[in-house]
Amino acid sequence: MTPDATDLAILRLLSRDATLGAAGVGRALGLTQPAIWRRIRRMQDYGIIAGQRVQIDTAALGFGVTVFLGIRLATKGRTSLDEFERAVTAIPEVQTVQHVLGQFDYRLRILARDIADFERILRRRIMTLPGIGQVEANVLLSEERRPGPLGSDADPPPV
Repeated sequence: MTPDATDLAILRLLSRDATLGAAGVGRALGLTQPAIWRRIRRMQDYGIIAGQRVQIDTAALGFGVTVFLGIRLATKGRTSLDEFERAVTAIPEVQTVQHVLGQFDYRLRILARDIADFERILRRRIMTLPGIGQVEANVLLSEERRPGPLGSDADPPPV
C-alpha cells in the first residue's frame, strides 16, 4: 500500500494528537468519520500505523536530566551482544538502546532526576554491565521536535 495525500494528512494529524479519533480527523479534513475510519484501519492492517503512544512529560515527573551515552564494548568476542543488551535493557532509567556503527557500539538514552542521580546510575548500573569498555556521556540541553518525513504543520490538507 502506498499512502495517498489524504492518508498522509491523516498521519500528520494523528502524529500530533492520536486522541483525535476518526471523527476529529474527519472534521479537520472535511471527510466523514466512516471514510476516515476505513483509511485508518487499512493503514493499521498494512502496518503503517503501528500503534499509539502516550507522550509523558518526564520533567513533570521529576526527571530533569537526559543523558546520551556512547558505549564501546571492551571485547566484542568475550561478551555476547545479546548478554549486554539483556543487561542494559533491564535498567529502568535506560529509555532506548541503539546498536550503532561508528565510534561506539551502542548509544543509550538515560533519564535521571539530576546529575547526582545520573552519576549513581552510571557508577552502580552502567559501569557494572558485562563487557563495558569506553563510555562517553552527552547531557541534553534542549530538544526540538521535527516534523519528519510526513511534512510540517504548514502543509495544507488535500483538497
